[in-house]
Amino acid sequence: MHAVYYELIKECSRSGARLGKLHTPHGTFDTPMFMPVGTQATVKTLSPEELYEMKAQVILANTYHLFLRPGEDIVKKAGGLHKFMNYRNGMLTDSGGFQVFSLGAMRKIEEEGVTFRSHIDGSKRFLNPEVATKVQEDLGADIIMAFDECIPYPADFAYAKTSTERTTRWAQRCLKAKKREDQGLFGIVQGGMYPDLRKYSADSLTSMDFAGYGIGGLSVGEPHELMYDVLAQTTCHLPKDKARYLMGVGTPDCLVEGVNLGVDMFDCVFPTRVARNGTAMLPTGRLVVRNAAYAEDFLPIDENCGCYTCRNFSRAYIRHLFKAEEIFALRLLTIHNLHFLLKFSQDMRTAIAEDRFPEFRENFLEHYQR
Repeated sequence: MHAVYYELIKECSRSGARLGKLHTPHGTFDTPMFMPVGTQATVKTLSPEELYEMKAQVILANTYHLFLRPGEDIVKKAGGLHKFMNYRNGMLTDSGGFQVFSLGAMRKIEEEGVTFRSHIDGSKRFLNPEVATKVQEDLGADIIMAFDECIPYPADFAYAKTSTERTTRWAQRCLKAKKREDQGLFGIVQGGMYPDLRKYSADSLTSMDFAGYGIGGLSVGEPHELMYDVLAQTTCHLPKDKARYLMGVGTPDCLVEGVNLGVDMFDCVFPTRVARNGTAMLPTGRLVVRNAAYAEDFLPIDENCGCYTCRNFSRAYIRHLFKAEEIFALRLLTIHNLHFLLKFSQDMRTAIAEDRFPEFRENFLEHYQR
């Protein structure tokens, strides 16, 4: 058995929604789940205690950024990411592939790997399946990801086919390179927006027996309807006894649609990024608290929210903090937005358990303004 494994608890009879348990060396966690992103080994502005209070389970750290700074060797000397950042729950590291491929002209892709220029100092660096796997082993997260190429949107069929086939070969190399038995390695399904390539990628990777499967190359600029269509034609090819992780998705409409199509895990920088820009997430859409309309609004961000921010502070106060460029403003909205998505995930789990997920989804989408 893998060090990280998925246990299917219940499957909705009227949708693809799944209730499950993700078992890791640092605990067992409930799915479907949203995973806050801690790019530089920290969820921006928050302490681990604040994450525990809002019932965060698994969080992410970014291989590309930690590879460049402080370096995986320092994290390894500290005892791994859990000790380095003092986080006791589950942890996942991505492979660095998405960040490398987003560098555009600053990188060169070859069969052996990717040569790129650091965005920090311009130095020449190199990542490939073997290096990315070794770096993640040194970082020490519970879940590590195979090194892949994230296909941009749009991309023609020939490019997508070549890239997907290379990702498959890289996945085999990651499995071969993996040495630590206390980590779970997830493969990443690619294929662009082409159903036959998605099937090829899923079939190839599932034959390799990864601990779980990421779904990459979605939410990269394509229309939502296309994303859901491709997602539906991907999850149907993934095994029921392995976790399914839709990478880079973090708005509640995408979460509820992803769960409806059988996804178990999600992550995204969206809730923390928009918080720093003065935007709060609500069940009905978004509230831009920086706007002048809230200068004398003494209501909480959301009267029905139980987070620390909404229990203690008004829209007017938070707007004042943003206008005064006070760091506390960023913290308050980050707390609210992450609490919102974590509670939303918990509500979806409850709805699945109580056999009312289709009604939950329909009611939410009826009131949500994208």
